[in-house]
Amino acid sequence: MSESVIAEKPFDQYAVIGHPIEHSQSPRIHAAFAKASSQRMVYEALLSPLDGLAQTWATLRANGGRGANITVPFKVEAMALCDQLSDRAELAGAVNTLSVLADGQVRGDNTDGAGLVRDIETNAGWQLAGQRVLLLGAGGASAGVLGPLLAAGVAHICIANRTLAKADKLAAAFAGMGSVSTAASSALAQSNDSASYDLIINATSASLQGKSIDIGASWYRESSAVYDMMYGFDTAFLAWARGQQISRRRDGLGMLVEQAAEAFYVWRGVRPDTQALLSSLRAELD
Repeated sequence: MSESVIAEKPFDQYAVIGHPIEHSQSPRIHAAFAKASSQRMVYEALLSPLDGLAQTWATLRANGGRGANITVPFKVEAMALCDQLSDRAELAGAVNTLSVLADGQVRGDNTDGAGLVRDIETNAGWQLAGQRVLLLGAGGASAGVLGPLLAAGVAHICIANRTLAKADKLAAAFAGMGSVSTAASSALAQSNDSASYDLIINATSASLQGKSIDIGASWYRESSAVYDMMYGFDTAFLAWARGQQISRRRDGLGMLVEQAAEAFYVWRGVRPDTQALLSSLRAELD
């Protein structure tokens, strides 16, 4: 009598694509999510040449890739890889999650904003509704979080960027969702005639370059909160906040974990628990 053997389903392939990429914690995060939810998938980090995103993605797909996270500096460029976009990706004008659908089409999504809001409100316990937010930067990172921040009920967002025209363009795209204004980064060192801000979010690459951001005292209070989207080291921005006696300071590790959980849900239909993993990563990094 012969036994019938049912072959196990092969592992689905996923990756994070960026430049640089060696610092990424995403492979570890998704491996933990997969193990906890018994998902047959593998996830790796892929360094893409600055002019090679399309080829890197094509190679991943040819090797059986089912999806990818897209990180700096490719989030805007990744839109061109998509056959369709989620509402939040279209609104953001940036993509950080690619999915290969059953029909072979590629769908782009943006989970950054959902991850940021969940980290701020749930993990940090900071209120967003009714707050005034100063958002530093007008690139893909800012574009990805503006809509979710406004949807969370913030009272006002000021986008500060080195090139004011870029901030103005981004503000105009979201003007229908709430109160948004702009400022040139150079103006941050000067006195602010309007009220100070309850929350300052650094969405620039300054921390990766070890640079601080000069913000005058009239833009914030000691009771304000500061959030740096970078993680894994004591950034110059957080060091500046500590020097100003601002006690509520947070890096972007929680945002990373929460946006990854959202991407995992998009791909696998399972929403993983984030708390144990976040606590473990935090303990190691601290």
